[in-house]
Amino acid sequence: MKQSLWLAFDLKTRIFIALLALAIVIVPASALLTAPGSALNIPVYAIALMGKYLCYALLAVALDLVWGYCGILSLGHGAFFALGGYAMGMYLMRQIGARGAYGNPILPDFMVFLNINSLPVTWWGFQHFPYAMFMVLFVPGLLAFGFGWLAFRSRVTGVYLSIITQALTYALLLAFFRNAMGFGGNNGLTDFKDILGFKIDALGTRILLFCASALALALGVILARLVVTSKFGKVLIAIRDAESRVRFLGYRVENYKLFVFTISAMMAGVAGALYVPQVGIINPGEFAPQNSIEAVIWVAVGGRGTLVGAALGAILVNFGKTWFTGALPEYWLFVLGALFVLVTLFLPDGILGIFKRRQRPQVTVDPVGEAQHGDA
Repeated sequence: MKQSLWLAFDLKTRIFIALLALAIVIVPASALLTAPGSALNIPVYAIALMGKYLCYALLAVALDLVWGYCGILSLGHGAFFALGGYAMGMYLMRQIGARGAYGNPILPDFMVFLNINSLPVTWWGFQHFPYAMFMVLFVPGLLAFGFGWLAFRSRVTGVYLSIITQALTYALLLAFFRNAMGFGGNNGLTDFKDILGFKIDALGTRILLFCASALALALGVILARLVVTSKFGKVLIAIRDAESRVRFLGYRVENYKLFVFTISAMMAGVAGALYVPQVGIINPGEFAPQNSIEAVIWVAVGGRGTLVGAALGAILVNFGKTWFTGALPEYWLFVLGALFVLVTLFLPDGILGIFKRRQRPQVTVDPVGEAQHGDA
C-alpha cells in the first residue's frame, strides 16, 4: 500500500499538485488584496477564464486515463462533459425561480415560452444541490456503463470503437437540439442568477469556483494516478499493449475496460459541472464531435499516458486558442491542425516526452563490446 501511494505521487505529480495549491492561494490573494487595475490584480473575467482552463484540464485527464493507459481512443468524451454540464445547468435554472422574464416560480423561461404547462419528470429534484451533484456523476456514468457494456462485450476495438463514440456524441447533439427534449433546444440553458445562494457573477463566487476547479483537478489527477499505479492499472496497461495476450491469460478484459471507462466518464461529468457556472451557459454545441477531437489533441500535445501532461496540454492549447481567436480568429483551426501534425511527427510523447528523453541514461559500448550506461 505504501509503495502504491509513493508511486502515485511521483515527482511530476507532486509538482503539479503543488502548483495547483499555489494557484488556490495566489489567485484569491491577487483578486482580493490588490487594487483593481493594478499590475498585480487579476480581474474577474480572467479568474473565470482560468477556471475554464482547469475544467478542460480535468476532461483531458479523464480522457488520458482511458486512452493513455487502456488504449481506448474515445472521440465522444465531450458527451460526458456536456451531460455533467446540463445537470449543473438544470440546478442553476431551478434556482432562478420567479426572477425569470416570465416570473414563473417553477418553470424555466424557455418552458413558458414553449407552452409547457408542467415541469417534466427529468427536471424533478434539481432544485436540490445534492441531488444535482448526484446526477452529475450518475448520468455520465450510466451512459458510459451502458455503452461500454455493449461495446466491450462485443469486442469492438480500435478505430471502430472511436467512430462509435463519435456517433454517440453526435446523436446526443441532434437530440438536445430538439425543443421536445425539454432542455432548452438550440439556445440551451443560460441566464443563471446564483449558486448555493451566492450571486454567480460576484467576485467571491468566481474565486470559489476557480478554487473548486483546481481542487477537482488535483483530486482527479490523484485518483487517476492511484488507479494506474495499482495492480488494476498494470492490467490496464497490459490491455493497451497486448489485449489478446491478456485475454489468453484469463483476465476478463471487458470488465477492466468497463470500470475505467465509467470512472473516466464521471470525471468528465464533474469537469462539465464546474465549467457551466463559470461560462454562464450550456447548449447542444458542447456535444459537437469537434470538441471531443480537440480534447484528444490536448492529450497528444501534453503527452499521452502521463496524466499531468494531458492537463498541461489542455491548459496550453486553450490559452493559445484564446489568444489566436482574439488576434487571428480565421487562422486558429489551421494552427490547431498544424499543431497536431507537428506533435505527431516530432513529439510523439508530447511535451513531457521531451523531459523523459533527457532523463534516459545514454548507453555506450566499450571496445570489448560490453554495454555501459553513460551515468555509471
